Amino acid sequence: MPDNSFDSKPEGEKHSSKSHTFIIGALGAGLVIALAGDGYLAMQSRDLQQDIAKVEAAANTQISKLSEATAARLDEQQKQWSDDVTQRVKGVSDNAAVAIRRARAEAEKKAEELSHQIADTHTQVASNENELNALKDTTTSKFTEVSNDVDQVKANVETVKTSAAATQTDLDGTKVDLKRVVGDMGVMSGLIATNSKDLEALRALGERNYFEFDLSKGSAQKVGDITLTLRKADPKHNRFTVDIFADDRHVEKRDKTINEPVQLYVGGYAQPYEIVVNQVNKEKVTGYLATPKMKLARR
Repeated sequence: MPDNSFDSKPEGEKHSSKSHTFIIGALGAGLVIALAGDGYLAMQSRDLQQDIAKVEAAANTQISKLSEATAARLDEQQKQWSDDVTQRVKGVSDNAAVAIRRARAEAEKKAEELSHQIADTHTQVASNENELNALKDTTTSKFTEVSNDVDQVKANVETVKTSAAATQTDLDGTKVDLKRVVGDMGVMSGLIATNSKDLEALRALGERNYFEFDLSKGSAQKVGDITLTLRKADPKHNRFTVDIFADDRHVEKRDKTINEPVQLYVGGYAQPYEIVVNQVNKEKVTGYLATPKMKLARR
């Protein structure tokens, strides 16, 4: 039988010892658990750090790749932008060059046109100046000619005055030879001319209009504003017969003698027309028609 002398401790002490042992065991177990937890935590921490390192490495790798891709993309975008800008700049430059060439060509064209206009203007001015000088010379020459003409006219006027005085003297002498006679209608005629000299004197007096004629037998002839036709000529007795057409009327004057005023009233004149024959030949008569200058209503 076992010896329980050593277990002779009181029951309370036995219970206290068991409690201490349990506590110590619990503490040891807790310690072991704590140590195990610490080890586990350490392992977890190490694994976590490794995972974090891997994640960081992967992240760094991704960041590096992303950075490189971004840089490449940026480089590509920048190159594309640069190319676009270069193209645009080139286009703008080309357009500007074209515009400059066009502007230069237009400016050169305008300058050439202006140069031609200036040259034409200079030519025109020179031409006008030459014309002006020529006109000036012509005017001076004409003025000289006019001055000479004026002097000549003055001399001619003096000559005409002298001639007029001489003509008046001749007229005064001729008037003595001219005479008035009664016409075939019983009307006192104007002065009668019996030859060409007397007729010139009558014209110089200017009292009437005078129209000379050579009237052949059988032919109608317009004299002044009437028509005459010689029907008969008798040179032996210096007589003639004539038909007169005036104002749509026909008048026959028979057996008239030379230097006899053959009178006829024409509408609108107070004085009669007078036909004077100065010479009678076998086939014609020669003379003149005298008409009034003033057309007045006959009363």
